[in-house]
Amino acid sequence: MKFLLLTLITHQPDPVTGAVETPARRLRRVVDSARLAEELGYDGFAVGERHEDPFISSAPPVVLSHIAAVTSRIALFTGVTTLSLLDPVRAFEDYSTLDNLSGGRLELIIGKGNGAAQAQLFHVTADDQWDRNREGYELFRQLWDSAEVTWSGRFRPSLTAAKALPRPLQERLRIWHGSATSRDSVDLAARYGDPLFSANVTYPIEPYAELVEHYRERWAAYGHDPAEALVGAGTAGFYVTRDSQDALRAYRPIFEARRAFARRHGLPVVFDTAEDFVARSSALIGSPQQVLDKVSRYHERFGHEVIHASADGDGFTDKQHRESLELFQAEVAPALRERIPSRALGAGRYEGAVLR
Repeated sequence: MKFLLLTLITHQPDPVTGAVETPARRLRRVVDSARLAEELGYDGFAVGERHEDPFISSAPPVVLSHIAAVTSRIALFTGVTTLSLLDPVRAFEDYSTLDNLSGGRLELIIGKGNGAAQAQLFHVTADDQWDRNREGYELFRQLWDSAEVTWSGRFRPSLTAAKALPRPLQERLRIWHGSATSRDSVDLAARYGDPLFSANVTYPIEPYAELVEHYRERWAAYGHDPAEALVGAGTAGFYVTRDSQDALRAYRPIFEARRAFARRHGLPVVFDTAEDFVARSSALIGSPQQVLDKVSRYHERFGHEVIHASADGDGFTDKQHRESLELFQAEVAPALRERIPSRALGAGRYEGAVLR
């Protein structure tokens, strides 16, 4: 199994201290988290894309380019790239540049995105977001795969013998399709033979497991080898300590702050207590053995090879945050790596090969 740390770059008061960082400090902390992830042996670091409060993650290729400059090994992910909002040509230019600068460490997780700000900022609505996502993906893929593209679609001007530059370092970029609740992204991933990344955050396991099962069914229906299907999954929270009660005690104010935020913004509140959240969600909160057992249970349903956990230490001291990440790497990750075979990520996919 492989392990990513993910940040959506939330920018809001710390749930314990109430302190608010400047945007500059918050963004620097993301870069520091990526360096720590590489130092501790995590396989990848992912930066989300959001275009509304309380997030300042509107420019993942900029943040990931900075991270690429201060790291050397770790795979660089988006989580997700909202192709429904972006001009695919401009997105290609950004990510092809990042691919070259990072030495081929880039992998994308794409999705339609969510939130009311999409309609206000980009004039993308629930009526057309799936069509925009599909069309954006198909053009982006053509631009990556071909030096010259002729294309026409609904949502941007057509292209005739167009050359988008720079040409990427990786001849075939791995593009994951982020999936939360809809079958549209699942079917798109299966149709093109791409991997699926289940959000696996808001609800208990059942709806996500159903979508993963549907992905595998559609994958086979499109004629792909079932053994080649690749699945990743998110986690709803992360804090690992020697004593499970210490972990729950430290995480409780974070859970309560997240629940209050959800209620203020009309988001689903699925878990009423921290105890219920730890027991029934995908959150990895507790002792190493508890976390190992939970990941193993989810793997029985998903068959996934990759998971992401939160890169952010909001609500914890720097010492608590680092010790949790270290403990996971020392006592959870080795057992999962041994039990669950997984394919290489980032530039590790090309070991022994020459990138152009």
